[in-house]
Amino acid sequence: MDTATGLTVTGVAQQDAWRRRILPPVERVRPGLWSIPVPIPHNPLRYTLSYAFVGDADVVVVDPGWDTAQGRAALTDGLAAAGAAPTDVTGIVATHIHPDHHGLSGWLRETAGAWVAMHPAEARSLPARAWNDERSPNDPAWLLGHGVPADALEGLFFAETGIAHLMALAEPDRLIEDGDLVPIAGRAVRAVWTPGHTPGHLCLRDASAGVLLTGDHLLPRISPTIGVHEGRSSDPLSAYLESLAKVAAYPDDEALPAHEYRFRRVPARAADLIAHHRERSAEILAVVDRLAAPTAWAIAAELTWSRGWAALEGLTRRLALAETVAHLHHLAATGELVADGDAPLHWRRR
Repeated sequence: MDTATGLTVTGVAQQDAWRRRILPPVERVRPGLWSIPVPIPHNPLRYTLSYAFVGDADVVVVDPGWDTAQGRAALTDGLAAAGAAPTDVTGIVATHIHPDHHGLSGWLRETAGAWVAMHPAEARSLPARAWNDERSPNDPAWLLGHGVPADALEGLFFAETGIAHLMALAEPDRLIEDGDLVPIAGRAVRAVWTPGHTPGHLCLRDASAGVLLTGDHLLPRISPTIGVHEGRSSDPLSAYLESLAKVAAYPDDEALPAHEYRFRRVPARAADLIAHHRERSAEILAVVDRLAAPTAWAIAAELTWSRGWAALEGLTRRLALAETVAHLHHLAATGELVADGDAPLHWRRR
């Protein structure tokens, strides 16, 4: 058992690699199911654990990883260890569209002619669909509306090169709804819709193999980012908490996450994450009481961050703001807080 988390670690070699800050090995975690680490450049997460269902009739890859030359080579080598090649891939499933998961999907489809699948809500959130001339991730009105000072705006915008990369993410050929079977010959892998980290995040459950591929929904050490990036009505945190309760119904499954290492005791980890967000909500309520109707920006600056608010810069600070707004929207949905005004919004107890 990992004494730091209280979980039963099953990916022992993966945990050792994580501690040593090296890439973990390619592993066969079940007959016909392989774990393949794909590196993420310049990122503390270091790698994505891609999974490959390899059978006689087809090869389906889940979350192929970030698209770099090193990533393509790592995925190719991992498939080779499983007795396959990129040209053998018949299907690709994206648990969600973040580039460390979905980035290689386009290359893999071009290489193999494979189909790409995701949840409909995830497809709608693809940047090429969600952003246009009237909607952009670099919306100063959204930032100002949450109390960001005008002289702090510039550092919170996404670089144009990064936006171009996101706009090129692959469109799906197939849509997978909650409860659907993923088209993998000889296996009953069922989709479990777990919104929160993203609107259409999917976990994949192979009940006969006793595994739950958790994507970013459930990780052994860290909490996935739950943030609001536009609008006034979205409530991803409430959706995430409901999704945690949903996967807690699989107590006997081994969790195969997209980062870090495999583990057991899914309900315990879900409970830990629920408790974490409850504690964060209580901290936010205390700040609101102390500051008396502050903005989200002012609240974020008063919260506990692992490196401290002063050490957060650029997009990291923007993500901290987005997480704070998500908690505020959740507290509004539960009836504990209310927002006043239009620009900027100020928060107070209901």
